[in-house]
Formats: sequence, C-alpha cells, structure tokens
Amino acid sequence: MKITKGKFMKCDICLQTADCDPYFTVEDGVCIYCKEVAPRYAELLQKQPQFQTIISGIKADGVGKKYDCLIGMSGGVDSSFIAHLCGVEGIRPLVVHFDNGWNSELAVSNINNIIESYGFDLETLVVDWEEFSDLQRALIKSSVIDIEMASDHAIYATMMRLAKEHNIGYLLSGANTATESGMPPSWSWRKGDWINLRHIHKLFGSVPLKTFPVYSSFRQFFDRFFKMGPTRVDILDYYPFKKSLAVELLKDKYGWREYGGKHYESTFTAFYQAYILPKKFGVDKRISHLSALIRNGEISRADAEIELSAPIYPNERKMQEDKSYFCKKLGFNESEFDSIMELQPRPHTYYKSDETWFLWLKKVSIFLKKIGLTGIVKRYITQSNKWE
Repeated sequence: MKITKGKFMKCDICLQTADCDPYFTVEDGVCIYCKEVAPRYAELLQKQPQFQTIISGIKADGVGKKYDCLIGMSGGVDSSFIAHLCGVEGIRPLVVHFDNGWNSELAVSNINNIIESYGFDLETLVVDWEEFSDLQRALIKSSVIDIEMASDHAIYATMMRLAKEHNIGYLLSGANTATESGMPPSWSWRKGDWINLRHIHKLFGSVPLKTFPVYSSFRQFFDRFFKMGPTRVDILDYYPFKKSLAVELLKDKYGWREYGGKHYESTFTAFYQAYILPKKFGVDKRISHLSALIRNGEISRADAEIELSAPIYPNERKMQEDKSYFCKKLGFNESEFDSIMELQPRPHTYYKSDETWFLWLKKVSIFLKKIGLTGIVKRYITQSNKWE
C-alpha cells in the first residue's frame, strides 16, 4: 500500500488534486474521494431495484392528502428530472421554487414547461430583496467560501414549513451519487449553521433579517434523528440516473434548455463558481463535477481533461459584463468588490458557529440510541414543542 501526500499528487481515476483541498490523499493511485464513493456505487445496485417500491410507498402515504411529496425545483437537470419522474409515475408533488432575485429567464422557462405538462402546483418563495441581498453582501465581505448558504438555508427552511403545513410525508431530494459525489468538504459549509449566518450578518450586514426563513442545524438534527419531519429520499439514487441521458430526455420531451454549467440556472451561482471561487479561493468546481461524471461512466478522463482545459469564461468581455452586473445588483462598486477579492479567505469557524454543539449532539444521539432512550426524548420534544 502506497499513500501519497503533497501538493502535486493526483488520482489515476478522477481529476481531483491536492490544490486547495487539505483532505486530499492518494492510496495506490486512487484518491480518497474515489475510494469513499466506490461503496456507494455498490449500494446503488441494491437500491435501484427498489425504485417502484419507493414510488408505491410515497403514493400510499399520500392517500387522503392533497400532495404525495414535496420537491424543490431550480430548473436545473437534477430537480427537473425528479419532476419528470413524478409526472410519469403519477406522483402528486407540491413543487417549491425559491426566487432569490437571481433567477435566469431560462430557469423559469424550464420550470414552467415541466410543471404545466402535468398540472403540478407550484409554490414560489419570493424573498425580501433588501434583507436577502444584505445577507449575501455580508457573506461576501466575510471572506468565507460558502456564500451560497443564504439561498440553501432559506429554501430548506421553506420546504420544511410547507411539509408541516400540508402534512407531506416525503421530500424528494436531488442529491445523488451520479453527479455530486466526491466534493471536497472544504469547498462548502453546513447549510443549516444559522449561528454562523447570523454572526456574519451581525458583523457585516445592516438590514434586520425579519422575514428570512430559518431552519437551524439543531432543528434539522432533531427532526431527522427523531423522524419528526418528512422522510427525505434521494430518489435519483434509486434510478439508473445518467446526466447525459437525462438532459436529452428533458430537451426532447419538455423543450428544456441547458445553462452551460452545473447550477448555472442562478446567475449568482454562475458568477460565484466561474469567478469568485477560482479567483479568491483557487477552487474550480468543474474538477469535482467532471470527476463525478468520470466515476459514473459518462465521460472519459481524457475528454474531461479537455473540457477542464477550456477557460471558464469564453472571453474577458463576458467576464467583465457579469462582474459589472453582479456588483451593481448587490450594491458594490467594483473597486470595493476587487478589494474584497484580495482579502485572505477565512474559514467559517473564524466566526461563531454551531460546529462544536453539532458534534456534541451527534455524540449524544449515539448514546441515546445505545441506552434506548430515543423514544422517551422524542415524546418530550413533541409534547413540549421544544424545537419549534
């Protein structure tokens, strides 16, 4: 067994390297992410025959209810394909879309084309722009890497609220092994860390967050541990999901159109991944996205390397146009924004965080399960509404 460490190590299978990834190691030519994902692919072979059983269970739970499940829809490939599966399988979802002010027209078109094909109900959360943009500005000023936390936190909080209001038992998630495996943990942060978001906003924001939807890591933990919220199903892991085939089907059946990058249905995300991450943090998420497709057998390593060698922006003019739009929309002048880009990146734990408490709760949960007190604690929390 040969374990390799160092700045220039690389994997023989995927494109991941040690650049900006302190967790990266290689053993016998195979990186930590390929090794971690391999058992998950073995699990997929066991999960996929259960697809129809899962579908039947979702339908059975929805009997007598208005909706069978809840799905979040951005207009991207994964969420659009889940909506397609609901349509062809006769599932009645409540579709939730988060309008944070950065939707591309293409995203809206893709969403409407699919939900109108099946008559799905759509619930759109439109955030208070003054509050939300102030929180996004604060995250950018703080120099943390995961400035997408604001959007991800709000959409999940909204979905949990709607699940409770409509007594929906299932949440179909777009998370999947095929296109999202092997993302370095240092490239993002836990979306439910409300302590982190709140402290960053306190230091760098100015507009009170009166309407921002909140669903903390603690609430998520207890709801999942005691099974008090909807059951989350990563439905694409129960289906032989191939991104390339999904794209072609969506195009042919619904007139779906591509964005040019994963999660680029949001103009904020597009600029974040194409400019802010590479410039400030040295992170090119295409490496992880392409590596996942290599592992899923959808692209060869050679073709992935060719795709990665292309510049993220086709030309300087396009980059400057996007930068000007981004700064104007968020209220930055470009010199101020450039100065922020030059600041030293800071870990999320530089600010207040729920990390210590969250890790402690995980240990407590293991202990509760071991001594058989899970049911008693669940009844106490349910009766007292402790975590409402």
